Amino acid sequence: MQPLLTSLTKIQAFTLRLGERLANDWREHANRRSLFIIAFLGATLLAGYTFFIAPPAYFPTGKLIAVPEGASARSIGELLKEQGVVRSGVAFSIATTILGADRGVRAGDYVFKEPKDLFAVARAITTGAFGLEPVRIRIAEGATTAEMALLFDTQLERFDAEAFKKLAQPHEGFLFPDTYFFLPNANETVVFDALRQNFDSNIATLAGDIERSKRSLTEIVIMASLLEEEAFDYQDRRRIAGVLWRRLDINMPLQVDAAFLYSIGRTTFDLTTKDLTNKEDPYNTYANKGLPPGAIGSPSLEALKAAVNPIDEGYLFYLADMNFDTHFSKTYEEHLRKKRLYLGT
Repeated sequence: MQPLLTSLTKIQAFTLRLGERLANDWREHANRRSLFIIAFLGATLLAGYTFFIAPPAYFPTGKLIAVPEGASARSIGELLKEQGVVRSGVAFSIATTILGADRGVRAGDYVFKEPKDLFAVARAITTGAFGLEPVRIRIAEGATTAEMALLFDTQLERFDAEAFKKLAQPHEGFLFPDTYFFLPNANETVVFDALRQNFDSNIATLAGDIERSKRSLTEIVIMASLLEEEAFDYQDRRRIAGVLWRRLDINMPLQVDAAFLYSIGRTTFDLTTKDLTNKEDPYNTYANKGLPPGAIGSPSLEALKAAVNPIDEGYLFYLADMNFDTHFSKTYEEHLRKKRLYLGT
């Protein structure tokens, strides 16, 4: 009987040890399986985020993104993929469905200041968060339409510089220099209309002065554009206006060098005898009498005021010294003396 009990005890002990070993093996393999499952799920999620949700490497930050009217979420998704906004057009369509707005995408222009993931893009386009903020653009006094075209072309993505010049150049001088705020999707027509309307608003404040001057609006604008370049001080501009209007009245050439900068791109110090005698240049106010055929830039309100409120003290000549102070003369001999005195010529 004793040997039997001893055998049973050994069998029981063996069974317990085997059970413990199997349990330990199960726990060890269970941990490994868990780790494998977690790693697999993590890799899957990471791949899903990388290939479908994360912003593309070359996300078009700060660029206009157009969402057309009436397009489906799927077609918009493909369009966004082509523009580098999302990684998958299908994923975008699914994202809009998840957000409950698969048929509620908002058409228009969008701008993203920083890269956005799939759901952020979908949320913006389904809620109409366009991200458009006005762009501040300063047009300097005296700027030409060609200079404006270059400036706006660098600031506004939908702006066509050549189309603007074709539209604006016939209105040279009638586009007001000022600080403007345009949405980044403004085109050349929007810009032109704003500049022209601003001019009309400002010139209206001088309506009475213009009427009393007996000069036409075009003459005033052309004269003001010359004054804008000839002096900085308001009183000097009024005196120069007196000189130039007097010259016009007695049929004497204006002889304003600034007009050459507009027509042939030369300053006073670059002009040649050929330039000064070339009658083919309509802006040559040495060889041709009268006002130039058009303004040479966009005059400020101050220059316009000076043009309609000249100070005529009988002067026919003026010059600016090296400090930009203006000196006036009534005779040519006096003018020559002042040239020698102030300019050494």
